[in-house]
Amino acid sequence: MLQLSDIRPGATCLLDGDPFEVLEAQHVQLGRGGAILNTKLRNLRRGTTMRRTFKGNDTVPEANVEKRAAQFLYRHRGEYWFANPKHPKERFQLTAEQLGDLTQWLIPKLKVEALVFEEEILSAELPIKVDYTVLDAPPGLKGDTAQGGTKTVTLESGATILTPLFIETGDVVRVNTRTGEYVERISRRQ
Repeated sequence: MLQLSDIRPGATCLLDGDPFEVLEAQHVQLGRGGAILNTKLRNLRRGTTMRRTFKGNDTVPEANVEKRAAQFLYRHRGEYWFANPKHPKERFQLTAEQLGDLTQWLIPKLKVEALVFEEEILSAELPIKVDYTVLDAPPGLKGDTAQGGTKTVTLESGATILTPLFIETGDVVRVNTRTGEYVERISRRQ
């Protein structure tokens, strides 16, 4: 059982028979009413998120979610296929609903972790930072802004992010897959 103090981002708990991952947790101390914990949870079976408030003495069963190494292979008609990197013939597929927003960051050969609960593969977890090639970047002209500006670029995965004006088509950039933010340029186009 998880106590209120154990419910932190990254923890997994069991609510109504479904495993949930804690995305956000904010502890609030009320005057005479005790403490509460406001959380944002992601259902690992369905990929949906919800907000839940726990009171000071609430306990929640812990979900034993196992992580196994996997590699993304390809997408086809709303199905996303993965393989065990040590045994490439062991393949499994997940739907867009199971993966949620993660689908915009998947590129072939990307190493991920499959989330397994009671021998059922629920979803995948991406590395926090991944390098992507910029497919389309509008020109950023010097003098466009008085301060440092940003522009929207399209990555090889199909996702669009805001980057500094100096990023060009063909550059390799590092992106935080949790927040969708540009981190740094890894290399310039050749």
